[in-house]
Amino acid sequence: MTLRLAVVSDIHHGLPAGTKRGDAALPLLEEFAHFARDADAHHVLDLGDRISDSDHDTDIRLETEVAEGFRAVEAPVWHLNGNHDRDFLSVAENEEILGQPMGHEVHDLGDWRIVLWRADTRIHRGTDGTAFVLREDDLVWLSRTMQAADRPTLVVSHVPVSGHSQLGNYWFQNNPGLSTYPMADRARAALALARVPVVCLSGHVHWNTLTRVDGITHLTQQSLTESFTTAGTPAGAMGLLELGETVRWQVHGADPFETVFRPTALRWTPPLPQFAAHPEMRGRHPRADP
Repeated sequence: MTLRLAVVSDIHHGLPAGTKRGDAALPLLEEFAHFARDADAHHVLDLGDRISDSDHDTDIRLETEVAEGFRAVEAPVWHLNGNHDRDFLSVAENEEILGQPMGHEVHDLGDWRIVLWRADTRIHRGTDGTAFVLREDDLVWLSRTMQAADRPTLVVSHVPVSGHSQLGNYWFQNNPGLSTYPMADRARAALALARVPVVCLSGHVHWNTLTRVDGITHLTQQSLTESFTTAGTPAGAMGLLELGETVRWQVHGADPFETVFRPTALRWTPPLPQFAAHPEMRGRHPRADP
């Protein structure tokens, strides 16, 4: 059986901010409910950043309005928290508004395992800088979950860990440190412990991308209301991820994207260190280098 997941990310309900068209969020969320129904989705994934944060009371109202919008979605919905959902609201407040627990979860659906890796998404601001914090317990949970994987696995998170380039990204080209976790390499090492095909799906960075690292395919989906790739028009990105022997990912809207690939359990040969640090490479003629 092919598993169909409808995907929405970075709804950003609220006032327009930069290129985020938060004023269009609720009508687009209503369209997404129809999209998920027409796609006959088995489950729905909300990758987080449901709001553009303002203050505690405003954020409660905004999150509640988004939760009401999701009531029109007929399929079961799995929510993840984004950083904007956590600036002024706790995990417990998000759980209460959305009516579901929001810790890590594992779900086996047919031939696939869905891993909801709800690692900490609050951006920590302090005298030593502004960054996400990848907590040790989140890493340990991911590591043990991947070691135990016995079937093809989709790992879902708000923040991507591929470390892919942000060149051209309106938000992150000049702020690459906030596009991922500072210890994302450890998360990638945890993913590589799996001996089954692994696919990762994230939001946060507001564009459609496919990146392969160590034989693992990493996908990021465009925001529902982003406009930097669509000349000011909200992207209206609505994804359909079909999981079977192959993976088909289609993103509909003003910034469409489509790919089909066969996930693999093969891992790559580890990269060389710097040539100057490798005893077999030091002193070699430059023409011998790639």
